[in-house]
Amino acid sequence: MPAKILVVDDEVDLESLLRQRLRKKIRAKEFELIFARSGKEALQKIKSDRTIDMVLTDLSMPEMDGLTLLNKLREIDENIKAVVISAFGDLKNIRAAMNCGAFDFITKPIDFDDLIITINKTLAYVKQIRETLFRLQQAQLQLIQHEKMAVLGQLVAGLAHEMNNPLASIKGSIFLVNDAAQKLITYLQLYQEQFPNSCNEIAEYAEDINLDHIINSLPRMLVVMGGSTDRLIAISNSLRTFSRGDTESKVLANIHDGIDSTIMILQHRMKANSKSPGIRIVKEYGDIPNIKCYLGQLNQVFMNIIVNGIDACEEDNLNRSFEEIEANPNRIVVKTKLTKDKQGVVIEIQDNGTGMTEEVKSRMFEQLFTTKPVGKGTGFGLSISRRIVEEIHGGSLNCTSVLGKGTEFAIAIPIGE
Repeated sequence: MPAKILVVDDEVDLESLLRQRLRKKIRAKEFELIFARSGKEALQKIKSDRTIDMVLTDLSMPEMDGLTLLNKLREIDENIKAVVISAFGDLKNIRAAMNCGAFDFITKPIDFDDLIITINKTLAYVKQIRETLFRLQQAQLQLIQHEKMAVLGQLVAGLAHEMNNPLASIKGSIFLVNDAAQKLITYLQLYQEQFPNSCNEIAEYAEDINLDHIINSLPRMLVVMGGSTDRLIAISNSLRTFSRGDTESKVLANIHDGIDSTIMILQHRMKANSKSPGIRIVKEYGDIPNIKCYLGQLNQVFMNIIVNGIDACEEDNLNRSFEEIEANPNRIVVKTKLTKDKQGVVIEIQDNGTGMTEEVKSRMFEQLFTTKPVGKGTGFGLSISRRIVEEIHGGSLNCTSVLGKGTEFAIAIPIGE
């Protein structure tokens, strides 16, 4: 990928001259030159293109001079380095430029051999700074993530354990109560058959409590209680699966269990309400083997992507009526399959939400980048997900998105030993 150099100068002839003298570097894709005629135009280009590596700027320009531009650059990104072009012997302005943060300077008339040396030196410095910053960010992110997952894992595992004991007791009690209730009902029915003409007091009380309704509804209530208890047990098991502490080494794990546990935990976000008929989950699971992985970390990837899908569907619903949503319902489709070479598994997670613009797609894996409102998004989710998939598991994480149509993430993970 060529280094992007923004050249800021109001001299029209300079552009063609630079392209001519640097043509070998440009053809070899070492340099990519971008031009601006003023400091004001340069700032607009830098704000719209955050991949610019360095700035080569004249000091004397209309609208905004080079010194002002240098001060503005530091406010936008301290890692973009600037080299100033100044008249030979103009030490006052050169000193002022260096005080404003210029990395180096060259003088007019331009010595192009010196220019190339200066550009290469500047780009090497920028690369070193960015690599160092990236490593620091990754280290910091890893520490934050490990601490967060450790605390979350302990909390969730403890919660699941605490839930399981009373739930097991309730489940066993419901079974015993249901058995006892059936026996009491049978006993009562036999009593009614043998003694149909009970005293007035018993008959009146039976009518007051609606005995027939109790006999019919009590078994159904116990069935509902049993079903609810089963659901709580399933949630508890999902919490344990989601947060399993396998950070020391990879273990063989069932990817489908991880996906199911994630969906179970997020079920409350997908339920129908007065504004929406809910989000439908479609699971198209293929025949895939267990894979050697850190399932707890992959579960976090599934969580991040599915939450983004839910958010995209909710955003898409803002300008649609309940009837419109019902006619074209929200859905998140999760597919699994083997890779073509059968050496890995692919997990595809697709939503039919808002989709993404080209700008958002180009930046979605950047740390701290988020389109969500303050308090809802951290800007770490997808950058963490890419690191977990690509660096920790040696896989790949790719995304395709069409604005207004939806987004699909494809996660590929090697099966392992």
